[in-house]
Amino acid sequence: MNLGFVMCGSFCTFEKALKQMEKLSLIYNIIPIMSETAYSTDTRFGKAEDIRKRVEDISGNKILHTVVDTEPLGPKKMVDILLIAPCTGNTAAKIALGITDTSATMAVKSCLRINIPVVITLATNDALSASAQNFGKLLTRKNIYFTPLSQDDFINKPTSMVADFDKIEETLNAAKEGKQLQPLFI
Repeated sequence: MNLGFVMCGSFCTFEKALKQMEKLSLIYNIIPIMSETAYSTDTRFGKAEDIRKRVEDISGNKILHTVVDTEPLGPKKMVDILLIAPCTGNTAAKIALGITDTSATMAVKSCLRINIPVVITLATNDALSASAQNFGKLLTRKNIYFTPLSQDDFINKPTSMVADFDKIEETLNAAKEGKQLQPLFI
């Protein structure tokens, strides 16, 4: 099976995402996709060039990183399931509102238009504030599933939530059966 693996700009969770990509590469042919921000931004968590090299080494495939690159994912049936790990609050908001101005959001639109399941692995500091309404909208959408998540630091960041990256494989398996892995909040 082909797994579209989208990485958005929650840079602090990249190590968790890359660990899961390595694990999933034993099961799936990984089609790597990076948002333009994730693809090009150097941060205190690593240089973009180094992260891109790791992604391509793990997957054995070139990274798709433009709207033009990701538009054919659905119509050409390039993937069987799409995973966004990590998915930022910004990307989740755009998906909820149907905005397709990045490689990540176009990948989602392209897959959803032919009923390919999309798994969102959320990592955002405002999940329980500004992003809450978008999260709610996405919960009601057909073919969108969430990796179970919890507050990551309820004392210092009371509105922040991060998915349990170790539950990605289990979430993908449930999504392939049209089910949301439960419990959603852990």
